[in-house]
Amino acid sequence: MSVFQVIAHNLLGFDLIIFVAAALNGACYYFARKKADALNRKLNMRIYIPSRRVDPESVAKAIRNIDEEQIVTMRKRSESLYAVFVNVTAIFPLLGILGTVVSLLPMVSELADMQTNFFAALTSTFWGLVFAIVFKLLDGFLSARMEDNDKAVNLLLARRELLDEGKRP
Repeated sequence: MSVFQVIAHNLLGFDLIIFVAAALNGACYYFARKKADALNRKLNMRIYIPSRRVDPESVAKAIRNIDEEQIVTMRKRSESLYAVFVNVTAIFPLLGILGTVVSLLPMVSELADMQTNFFAALTSTFWGLVFAIVFKLLDGFLSARMEDNDKAVNLLLARRELLDEGKRP
């Protein structure tokens, strides 16, 4: 059996689980990024207003007009999707190792198929590591946005609290 045949065969076996997990994780990344970007746009239009160029009363009015419950709900949704993304990303190396073990177990009883099983073990490890690396890189971009959004929401809530106390934000 050639290397390409083994890879094609494995894509219909355990490697399929890794590809399905990768597709689901890609969808989680897309929706988490979309929610995080929407929250960022909503916050940046009202939170980071240059206070020297704009009347303080208009800043206070803009902050008062923000629906706090909507902002907190948006943050929770984006954080939930991000948590799923991070956790699925973390399991890819484990899926690769599991594929290796599953492929190598039959070698104990069938020494004739040792080469095929060994190739199968390597492809599972390979795909698990590839997707772990790709999604870890994407995590770097998304985690920065999530952190920015968290800081912006906290700033908004602090400014709302100051306004409620009758102080200038």
